[in-house]
Amino acid sequence: MIRFDRLTRRLLAPTRLGLSAIVLATATLLAAAIGLSAAAGAASTATKFSFTLVPSSAAITACLPHASGKATITRGSLNDTMTVSVSGMPANARFDLFVIQQPTTPFGVSWYQTDIKANSSGTGSATVRGVFNKETFSVSPGGTTTFSPTHQYHLGLWFDNPNVPFTLGCEPGATSPIITPFNGAQHAGIQVLNTSNFPAIAGPLSHVKS
Repeated sequence: MIRFDRLTRRLLAPTRLGLSAIVLATATLLAAAIGLSAAAGAASTATKFSFTLVPSSAAITACLPHASGKATITRGSLNDTMTVSVSGMPANARFDLFVIQQPTTPFGVSWYQTDIKANSSGTGSATVRGVFNKETFSVSPGGTTTFSPTHQYHLGLWFDNPNVPFTLGCEPGATSPIITPFNGAQHAGIQVLNTSNFPAIAGPLSHVKS
């Protein structure tokens, strides 16, 4: 029995070595494939596009000479992340961010995204998730209104409180605050920043590949 066991071990040793080599090679190839896949995924999710928002009018530039904004869109596999930051704003003021069809009046189809609150230094930011690229659109086949698929490639930012821009003198000639529908209560102030530094039909979102 001792001789048989020794012989058996000797016969099986090369077989075990061969299987181990095959297993090791397979594991190595699998790890490499997983690594390449992860790297490709990281590259696709790391794609970013940044752009600026500018004062919406000469009146805004006059009353808020340092008002500006910046947006960064980070592409994801299923949707996008957009971070918008503002500076040079009135201290502690609140604003409403929209994705819009046209950067200036009459703005067209508009999609409410988030509030942005400035701090005591007049800076603030907000991050939202959604589809913010060349495929961004709205459609209404019927119901209370009807319109065909309409792309929205611009951003617009409005004063949440209509009294703020009026008090600051951002509405020269106005005898009372101008009211717009650009907040959750549909009782907002005027637009303060937009992306009119891009063409009306080719807003910044159109530059983000889907």
